[in-house]
Amino acid sequence: MQPQGHVQILVNMIDFGMNLQEAGDAPRIRHGGSSQPTGQKMTSGGYVNMESGFSMETIRELSKKGHRIIRRTGGFGGYQAIKVDWENKLFFGASDPRKDGQAGGY
Repeated sequence: MQPQGHVQILVNMIDFGMNLQEAGDAPRIRHGGSSQPTGQKMTSGGYVNMESGFSMETIRELSKKGHRIIRRTGGFGGYQAIKVDWENKLFFGASDPRKDGQAGGY
């Protein structure tokens, strides 16, 4: 989940304009069940675990495209981050409600 989670945070910030906290709070997906990158031919596309928070329309559209959807809780990683705005000398912190933790600065 870790590399998938990292990409989702960055996509949320870059493509969807979310701030640090919003990017971590947004619902996540986790792909699983298919072959790993071993060089072998993939025989199954696996499945997409979807955290609650995605609209039914999104789930229907993914299903129409042939994705196997599983609705799950848990297993979507955790997230804490600190972003530095060097120009304005500001720190921004975010902490994921899915896990224990905090973002701290001084």
